[in-house]
Amino acid sequence: MTRRLPGTRSRLAALAATVLALAVGVVGSPGPAGAAPGSPDEGSDAGRLAIVSVSNPRPQLVSGGDVLLRVTPPTDVAPADVRVDAGGRNVRPRFVAQPDGSLLGLVTGLPLGSTRVTARLADDPATTASVDVVNHPRTGPVFSGPQQKPFYCQTTAFGLAPAVQPLCSAPTVVTYQYRTTAGQFAPLDDPTSRPDDLATALVDGRRVPYVVRVERGTIDRAVYELAALYDGRDPSPTRPDRSWNERLVYTFGGGCNAGYHQGAYTGGVLDDLFLSQGYAVASSTLNVLDTNCSAVISAEAAMMVKEHVVETYGPVRHTIGWGGSGGAIQQYTIADAYPGILDGIIPGISFPDPVSVIGVVSDCRLLKRYFDAGAGEAGTFTDAQRTAVSGFRSFSSCASWDATFASRATATDSCDPAVPVAARWDPVTNPDGVRCSFLEQLVNQIGRDPRTGFVRSPLDNRGVQYGLTALASGAITPEQFVDLNERVGGLDVAGRPSVARTAADPKALAAVYRDDLVNSASQGLRTTPVIDQRTDLDLLSSGFADIHTTEWSYVMRARLLRANGTAANQVIIETSPDPATAGAAAAYQLDAMDRWLTRLDRPAADRPTLRQVLAAKPADLGDGCYLGPTQRITETLTYPASGRCGALFPVAANPRLAAGGDLTLTALACRRTAFDPRDYPVAFTAEQQQRLRAVFATGVCDGRRPGLGEQPPLRPWLRY
Repeated sequence: MTRRLPGTRSRLAALAATVLALAVGVVGSPGPAGAAPGSPDEGSDAGRLAIVSVSNPRPQLVSGGDVLLRVTPPTDVAPADVRVDAGGRNVRPRFVAQPDGSLLGLVTGLPLGSTRVTARLADDPATTASVDVVNHPRTGPVFSGPQQKPFYCQTTAFGLAPAVQPLCSAPTVVTYQYRTTAGQFAPLDDPTSRPDDLATALVDGRRVPYVVRVERGTIDRAVYELAALYDGRDPSPTRPDRSWNERLVYTFGGGCNAGYHQGAYTGGVLDDLFLSQGYAVASSTLNVLDTNCSAVISAEAAMMVKEHVVETYGPVRHTIGWGGSGGAIQQYTIADAYPGILDGIIPGISFPDPVSVIGVVSDCRLLKRYFDAGAGEAGTFTDAQRTAVSGFRSFSSCASWDATFASRATATDSCDPAVPVAARWDPVTNPDGVRCSFLEQLVNQIGRDPRTGFVRSPLDNRGVQYGLTALASGAITPEQFVDLNERVGGLDVAGRPSVARTAADPKALAAVYRDDLVNSASQGLRTTPVIDQRTDLDLLSSGFADIHTTEWSYVMRARLLRANGTAANQVIIETSPDPATAGAAAAYQLDAMDRWLTRLDRPAADRPTLRQVLAAKPADLGDGCYLGPTQRITETLTYPASGRCGALFPVAANPRLAAGGDLTLTALACRRTAFDPRDYPVAFTAEQQQRLRAVFATGVCDGRRPGLGEQPPLRPWLRY
């Protein structure tokens, strides 16, 4: 007989469980005669039976054959009087009563496809709650679409067993590390031992041995890593580790490349900043953009690894994204297109998305090629004039792009060493080989041009007036402007320089906007807490400039403002590259994000509103900059830069902005208007006008209008 328990949990808790159940599509079956569908028995004082997926709030996207579920009985029913079956199989022994009165259980052995998991009351089997769990292979894919082939395995780089492509699976290995009193991580063969130089970690005010469990294995064809403090017991999802603070930091690595290999490193998990406070830390090789330049694949890998973390350690209160450069790209794009995987993000030296950036990167290649040619008026460009044309604080930023990532848009130059030379594309000797362009990672979204065999390209520079702001300011002459635009050229389908300007494929343009590959900031980012870590690398003391220029933080802010009417959920904090200062800033940002999310903690299926996000933001958190490790200025940061922080950390532009582009930089291929010499603050000669009309026969970019093909994204959580 079901035992009715008066007042063991509040009506409010029961109502919250009901709302959560409805949010993920869980509905109770009809109860006793006369009761509304899914309602509790008549005579029950409150609540209703509910079941939800915990390890993945989207139960239709579960992977690996298991899922952590929570069953919440009515408030007056004892947990012992609940029965649970999965596909007709009794799984109730897997469930353990929790302090809040719910039951938490890891259901294993799920077959591929759909399985209905049903909870019912022992003495009232007609009252049920169920959830349909759709299980996918541990090797993927879940929603990213057909996987790349060939796919070269690199499991041995992590000490795992050799693997066979294309799935590249290897058995999981667990090792242990400890933190020494000298501040280093060291191997620990026996995790129960206590070396003399063992440090301690501070978790929720408690000192615990600083011993770390490190797990490595394969998920979604990637190698994943998971690290967390170890309290002497094997981790359990129903009895959380006492050294864990119930929070997860998910790290992402930088770069951008074509893929076709598993990857030899992750975003990194042995990090004292996180582990010393009790965070679990996870990442995978497909969360390194230099291995995989697809936000869709990265989102899938992060979702699957996070699911495994929850099924290993238990429910996560919130997940914080962390990482710079390409790691920042993944955070911004996943937060917008696949909201809920990350609850808050801390992107460093950020960019908004690869597709937006590659246009600027290609511009730099073309400009450097033009300046290096040294013919005609090009030879008269001084260093200051080259910088003015580029928009950067130094033209060396363009040179840096050309020397690093510009080749990633080509078919052969950027293949990872893991891809054998014999397997690589050659137009004559191997026309069916691996094309090492970053666009290859986006084939499931953009499609392939059947005429060329290449992925359709959204790259375009038709109508772009290079050096427009330099001309307007008087930094370059009219003849220099004409000559530059006359001879800058473009890139062909294989990424090689061409005389003609680059023309985007209309289908590619439509796809990158529709699928949010050009980050619209209009979906999940609207309600995601963001602390943008901007280390100022625009002009280093050596005079050399990095590729990670500051304007990109403000490009993202401009998109948030355009899409949502506010960017108040994005905080930008600028620092110098000084390690002590950057370290102090990172510690503060992690603490501030944790406090922000703690005030927002809610069931994973319940997204906060923008008003709730802004209300929860800590009062001490705002835009600003660090003068040193112990001195932070809090003031609104602007573009163009202003205030004390603006004086310390000036913000420049880039070639597209210096060509008159809108700050959002979403117009990959601009809409054009007829060239009119009256629109310029300089006088062109008749001969120069004739040449410009020839260059811009189809018109010049009109920065006031949306780009060709530009449209709102279809919806979040797209599947391919």
